[in-house]
Amino acid sequence: MTYADMSRRLSPCPSSPNCVSTQATDKGHAIDPIRYRKARAEAKEALKEAIRMLPRTKLVEEDEAYLRYEFTSLLFRFVDDVEFVFDDATKTLHFRSASRTGYGDLGVNRKRMEEIRRLVGGTL
Repeated sequence: MTYADMSRRLSPCPSSPNCVSTQATDKGHAIDPIRYRKARAEAKEALKEAIRMLPRTKLVEEDEAYLRYEFTSLLFRFVDDVEFVFDDATKTLHFRSASRTGYGDLGVNRKRMEEIRRLVGGTL
């Protein structure tokens, strides 16, 4: 599954190129985390507001430091799982975006996460 474990460490990316994660160590899957300055609850609400602007998203799990969304593609209705973990100790927002099916994703997961980074800009 793509769920984070109980310590809320994100699941590792598979060997396929259809996943990005701030906790990945290899170049193909690694992506920079997002830093936040606000209190975690405020930063989380700002993130949720930004994601509400994106089409075909569904929040499926939430706790005080974790969010999990499903993003559905328009044409083929593929579902991608996107997880966010707020690390208050370092004021770092870690995330993982991965396709549920297939091998390649034409860079969709990376583009999505860079779009979210752009949308939250300095609001966190």
